[in-house]
Amino acid sequence: MTDSPDIADSVAPGVDPDALRDADDHLNPHWVERLRAKLAEDDTAAVAELTEPLHAADMGDLLEALDAEERVRLVTILGDKFDFSALTEVDDTVRSEIIDELPTADVARGVAELDSDDAVHILEDIDIPEREEILAQMPAFERLSLKRSLDFPEDSAGRLMQTDFIAIPPYWSVGQTIDYLRGEKDLPDEFFQIYVVDAAYNLQGIIPLDKFLRSKRDVRIGDLMNADVIEVLATEDQEEAARDFERYDLVEVAVVDESRRLVGVLTIDDIVDVIHEEATEDMQLLAGVGDEELSDGVASTVRGRATWLVVNLVTAMLASFIIGLFDATIEEMVALAALMPIVASMGGNAATQTMTVTVRALAMRELDSYKIRRLILREMAVGVLNGLIFAMLLGLLTWLRFFNPGLGVVIALAMIVNMIAAGTAGILIPLTLNRFKVDPAVASSVFVTTVTDVVGFFGFLGLAALSMRVFGMAS
Repeated sequence: MTDSPDIADSVAPGVDPDALRDADDHLNPHWVERLRAKLAEDDTAAVAELTEPLHAADMGDLLEALDAEERVRLVTILGDKFDFSALTEVDDTVRSEIIDELPTADVARGVAELDSDDAVHILEDIDIPEREEILAQMPAFERLSLKRSLDFPEDSAGRLMQTDFIAIPPYWSVGQTIDYLRGEKDLPDEFFQIYVVDAAYNLQGIIPLDKFLRSKRDVRIGDLMNADVIEVLATEDQEEAARDFERYDLVEVAVVDESRRLVGVLTIDDIVDVIHEEATEDMQLLAGVGDEELSDGVASTVRGRATWLVVNLVTAMLASFIIGLFDATIEEMVALAALMPIVASMGGNAATQTMTVTVRALAMRELDSYKIRRLILREMAVGVLNGLIFAMLLGLLTWLRFFNPGLGVVIALAMIVNMIAAGTAGILIPLTLNRFKVDPAVASSVFVTTVTDVVGFFGFLGLAALSMRVFGMAS
């Protein structure tokens, strides 16, 4: 029997076996296997030494690389040294598996040490009874603050906001504020603005940190503040808040309630996550996979995909029915069976291009009445020109392949018709769905594909049947 090869033998040349990541910025398998071995041995000191320098994002990647039992063992071994902010960096499925296996007291302790936005991110996916049990074991101030954030709608600015901020009255001076900041221990870890409020916490203005630091000590805060404040309602959708950051180049923005009382702040690091999440969601919805994650199991993945596959099956049967109407024509000219998928496929690809541009523009709120009219005319013109270009190309190739000029003309005309239909459907279907408050990213793909298939098959086979009757076209 030969000894098993050392793990180091499997490390790619040039990769440091002790490094956390390889040249492609992936977790180094050698490093992960070494940690796994220490976990299996319950070697607390070695595990703590290996994971101590990890950033929360690196710890998140590590948790996703481990098996379910290993994840819980790692968190348990680290105990108080485990940074719960790492749980905001993992898939929802992984986070739920870890939380479900931990005692509520440990979760309450870990969550209490986090910034409020990270704490809410972890708590919002926990079942309400268990969440209430966790909150009950937290200090009163943190508990009330988190409950207020959790009361706001899901995916709202109130759920995303951080409740730690610096608010001062307008009658203070710069010097008083500096003394307060130096003496106060419970300040946000990072902040970019100082907020000016009255006694009822109504937002009066803001002072950017750079402007504040350049001012003299005797300057009154009310004279220094900017009263023209960009603010976000706590009930506003997080996607709308992200657009404000993009439009006004913000780094931090105030979050207010309906009475314009300051209740929190949004920072750019959270908004970057929102932009990433929304872009990923739209891309997945276009493909009909919903909110699927890499860590999801087989059963949940099948359930998530099956709905739209059923819809696709229905639309495919409709296209099949159209083909069945012309079975006699296809039997008479077998070449039609080889050519008809080309027309439908070209139309489908052209429609997908137009649909993607339209759905993105709708998601980014870029379309007004003027731009919509211009976009519709542009896409229809593009459909006509693409139809003419590929009609000539495909018609010529068909003529040369089958030595049948009539068949070349038929497929050329069908290509023009389907490309025009593709461009029109690719823009009008998302616009129509959006008008009826249906997410165009979810449903556009199925309807657009149906249109291009039906028009493509019906146009090509219909023209072929007509030509065979009128002109006697034969193979």
